[in-house]
Formats: sequence, C-alpha cells, structure tokens
Amino acid sequence: MKHLCYQTLEESGYDGYVLKDAPERVLQFGEGNFLRAFVDYFIDMMNEKAGFNSKVVLVQPIAPIPGAMDLAKVINDQEGLYTLYLRGFENGQKVNAKRVISCVSRCLNSYTDYDAVMACAENPDLRYIACNTTEAGIAYDPACQFTDTPAATYPGKLTQFLYKRFQAFGKEPGKGFVILACELIDNNGKELEKCVVKYAQQWELGEEFINWIQAENIFCSTLVDRIVTGYPRSEADALNQENGYIDQVLDTGEVFGFWVIEGPQSLKKELPFEEAGLPVLITDDHKPYKQRKVRILNGAHTSMVLGAYLAGQNIVRNCMEDEVIQGFMNKTIYDEIIPTLTLPKDELEGFAHSVTERFKNPFIDHALLAISLNSTSKWKARVMPSFLGYVKNTNTLPKCITASFAFYIAFYKGVRLEDSGLIGMRGEEEYTIHDDRDILEFYDAHKNDSNAELAHAVCSNVDFWGQDLTEIAGFESAVTKCLDKIDREGTYAVMKDCL
Repeated sequence: MKHLCYQTLEESGYDGYVLKDAPERVLQFGEGNFLRAFVDYFIDMMNEKAGFNSKVVLVQPIAPIPGAMDLAKVINDQEGLYTLYLRGFENGQKVNAKRVISCVSRCLNSYTDYDAVMACAENPDLRYIACNTTEAGIAYDPACQFTDTPAATYPGKLTQFLYKRFQAFGKEPGKGFVILACELIDNNGKELEKCVVKYAQQWELGEEFINWIQAENIFCSTLVDRIVTGYPRSEADALNQENGYIDQVLDTGEVFGFWVIEGPQSLKKELPFEEAGLPVLITDDHKPYKQRKVRILNGAHTSMVLGAYLAGQNIVRNCMEDEVIQGFMNKTIYDEIIPTLTLPKDELEGFAHSVTERFKNPFIDHALLAISLNSTSKWKARVMPSFLGYVKNTNTLPKCITASFAFYIAFYKGVRLEDSGLIGMRGEEEYTIHDDRDILEFYDAHKNDSNAELAHAVCSNVDFWGQDLTEIAGFESAVTKCLDKIDREGTYAVMKDCL
C-alpha cells in the first residue's frame, strides 16, 4: 500500500473535504496528538464550513530525540495529511466519524529548522499562534538567552519569534498575533504573556517592542476539553487496510469537544467557529467554564473511581453499566456539585449529561487505576471546593462527597511501602498507590491506626488540604462511620446507602 499523500488520497477514492492550497495563517507550537485532534480539527472544519482558507505550520518545540520516530519527517512525507477518528456516544447514539485533516501545510523543528521557523514571522498572512507545550511549557527560566537558537523555554522561543515579527512589521498596525494558549494551567494565556514580557525586559529588547507585545497581540487564555487517545496502535493495520493507504500519524479522540477562548468579541468575526457550527465559545471570562469542567467532569472521576475500584471495577465504562455506581456519581453531580456552581442550571445539567455519555464511550478503556494517580491533590482541587460550597450553602454535609473522602482514605490504606509506591489490597489482590512520596509515607506510618485514628490524622492534615477538616462539624465522625461500614460491607454498600 502507498503512504498517505494528496495523490494517494485521490487514488483511494476519498470523497470527503480536502483543501490542498491556502495561505499559512496559523503557526502551531506542538505537533502532538492532542492539538491535531482538537485545534487542527476545528481549523479544518472552519476551512470547509466557513471559508476560513488557512493552512497551519506545525512547529516541534523540543529537539529531535535520537532513535525516536521523526514525526516532522513523517508529517511532511504525508504532505501534512492525516486521518482523524472521533468516536463515542452523542445524543445516545454510537458515533465513529472519520475525517482526513488537510489544514496542515508542513512541520518544522524549532532546533533543526530554526531559520525556517523564524522566517514564518515575515509572512504577512500569518495571524494566529496556537500552542500546547504541556503544563511545564509555560515557564520563565532566566538562563535562556536571546542569542540561543532557539531559546530553551517555549516563552523564550515565542519572544524571539515576536521580536522577528516586530522587526518586520512593527510600525504596521494589525500585524500582531492572536495567541491561543491550550496548556493545562490556570490563566494560560496571561501567564504566557507575563513570561514573554519578562524575556523582553531581561534581553533589553526595548520599550517600543514591549509596548507592541501588549498593544498589538492578544494573549487568550483558553479551556480545552476533549479526551484524545492518539495513535490507535492495536487497530492501525486494520484501519490502513480499510482506507487503502498507510497513515503513520493516525489520530483518535472522543467525539465530544469544547473550547472556551477568553478574548474580545471581535474574534468572533475573525475566527468563524460559530458560522461553522463548532462547539467553541468566545467569552470575556473563561473561569466559570473551567470551574464547571474541573468540578463536574474531573470531580465526578475523583469522587467515584476509588470507591468503584474497591468495589471490583477496573474501567470507567463498566462503572456506567452498574446502576448503583452510576447512581452514586449522578447524585454527587446533580445534588451536591451543581448547586455550588454559578453558571445557569440548564447549562450545568447539559454538561453533566454529556459527562455520563463520555464515560460510557465504547472506544476508550479508561482504567480506574490510571485515574487514581495523585488522588490527594486531585481531591483537594476537584472535589473539596464543591464540598466546602455545599457545607456553606446548606450547613449540612454532602452525603456522597463525604463518602468519596472515605473511599479515598480506604483506597490509600496500604500494607507496605515500596520504591514503586504504596501497596494496597483489594481482597486478595495487590494494587499500587501512586502519589507524592511524603503522602505515601504518611499513610504507611498510619497503616495500623484504627478507623477513628486514621480519619482524624487525615482530616486534620493541613499540609494535604490547606485547612483542618476536623473543624467542619460532624465531618470526621461521618468519615469514620463510612470507613467502619466499608470494613464490614464494602464501598458498594456505602454507595447504595447514599442513594
């Protein structure tokens, strides 16, 4: 079979949308599975549905790894084309949608193709920069120098690129960029802008340049929401056979997708997401939507999975086929989390419904143990704000969230500490608890405590929660009672009680 390229696609009889030639209007730092299944998918859809007519130049922000697959070469050999499968449940129906993405023009590496990347700054058509350089990507390191080719950090690379743009078009209004940060940190766009300004100051690039950064560029904080499962290794051969071509950068993700972009309303005209019928919201404040995602989607995961695992489940999808576990999760969301949020109730309930559909996705085997990693910080960030909000609003304890805290403690009851993590027991079966070492050492030190002693030690640990949870009336004793019932009857019985 031939490898995917425009000619091969034509010969295969593909009759979907394809855009072969268009100006390069988007530069994207990050060539990985997520951006290609999310940002590039949306751009491809805008090209088809709203005449956006834009190609994307992908930039690998890290140096090539010797011996690893040269992804840039593969993408370029395929002329930027790749096949994307979006799969799952939508409105109760199973969906398996295939699309060849044709918005990518080429892929460059910021180390081996430094001059070619910088030359993109002189392209008058270029208007948008998207990035996802991981949570660690948006960081300021004073060791970065302007003369490095390129600077080590992503904000350093972006500062170099913006300065090149400023040199080429600095006096011309409208030649700055709309910068769409997709990293999973709070206020990603604003944090990126802060780092860029710091580099401009450190490197003494001049007040005029700093003013241009802030006046002519729009740094958008964004919220991204789509599970991307990436290259389907076990299915790749069958999919290639079915398609009639070899695609080395096949990509897969869930059908659900939602993008919230914090920026001026003028972006709605520039970026015709709405015209293309895409689930993208441009707003002056993305925070309520981030809160909705973290509290409902991530909070549902964190409050449910540890108890479900101890009840004998291994995969999220299977939990949704058990009426007690799904009932516990839904009661947590609808009765205890949603009342603490600020968005309109119908929006929150619509999102909650989509979460249940996403958890049922037949194409994703989402392991409960994978979700269990670092559950201490996850419970604090994802569940505790709902817990505190509920207590404040009602002066009572939320039954399901309180139970979820007991599930967390029960899951972390280890029998021995090893280099790999703390070993827990599910019946006769061992499992490994992964968290920060000091947290695992704490639980190991308390492994012989009674339930009352353990509940007190965990609830009163200010280092874990930022406050002493024993000060919340009735919480410590309610958690102890849950732990006693878990010992006698198991987590499943506690979930049943909550219903």
